[in-house]
Amino acid sequence: MVSKLWRNREIQILLIVMVGISVIATVGACLYAAPAAIFTLLTSVLLITCTLLFTAWRYREIAKLSSYVRKISSGDYSLDLRDNREGELSVLKNDIYKVTLKLAEQSNLLHQDKVQLPNAIADISHQLKTPLTSMMVMTDLLKDMKLNEQKRAEFTNNISGQLERIEWLISSLLKVSKIDAGTVRFKQEVISVKSLVKKALEPVLIPMDIKEHSLIIEGEETVTCRCDLNWTAEALTNILKNCVEHTPQGGRIAITFQENPLYTEIRISDNGSGIAKEDLPNIFKRFYKGKNSSDESVGIGLNLANSIITAQMGDIEVKSKEGEGTEFIIKFYKHII
Repeated sequence: MVSKLWRNREIQILLIVMVGISVIATVGACLYAAPAAIFTLLTSVLLITCTLLFTAWRYREIAKLSSYVRKISSGDYSLDLRDNREGELSVLKNDIYKVTLKLAEQSNLLHQDKVQLPNAIADISHQLKTPLTSMMVMTDLLKDMKLNEQKRAEFTNNISGQLERIEWLISSLLKVSKIDAGTVRFKQEVISVKSLVKKALEPVLIPMDIKEHSLIIEGEETVTCRCDLNWTAEALTNILKNCVEHTPQGGRIAITFQENPLYTEIRISDNGSGIAKEDLPNIFKRFYKGKNSSDESVGIGLNLANSIITAQMGDIEVKSKEGEGTEFIIKFYKHII
């Protein structure tokens, strides 16, 4: 370490300058008295020695930090450089430690993505394979010239339904991917919650009518929230579709909303089959299907709803008991702390 220190050009220049100043000061002191010259010389030697020792210590610390940085660059994020002492080196150590934590977090996320990507591809392939296989079988049957018109119409309608399902799946996956990538720019508008609910209900009114569901909407006209109308309506629609799917003929779906100084709350509940206790922690996961899910469910709707709401600094939770119904609670906060 000492030999490297002497070879350092900065140290050489510093030493030359300090020795030069000391010599000049000592010679100047000789013009007054010999004791003054001796005192000046000793003081200069001590100052130069202390400076060199301090510089050597700083270089050793910097060398350690360089070693830490090399280890970090090789993927070792287990180093703890926190230093609570005062000084610029301590500040540098703490800054390196913060960067290390961020790099470790990013590395973990990349590892998770690497692990999840094959699973996601397998899930998507599975979701597409079933309708595609069904469509191929029905297409082969349609080639039979002896097929009666009733069966031909039935197969054609089935193929049309499968195509709509595939289109919805691909569209939803693209939306989720855009949100995950952070490329979606959500508008921050103050909108009427009643208008939001009305827009969200439009795609599910016919299925609700077919199943003769009763609809209850409770909330003041003045209740508002700050969010993107179109995206948030889509999130609520997906939640409502889940409620319609799991609510039996003649069931009830209720939507209530209110606000306070902290947040606006929207509750969507049904008296359907409910969600099993073991499924509750997983219902917002992509492609997750609970034991009460229908065969038509692909497990993407609630995941998309969760992504849309949380991306707007909102919060969503679910309460449910099997056989007693489900309640989704959505909160949009007025101020982010």
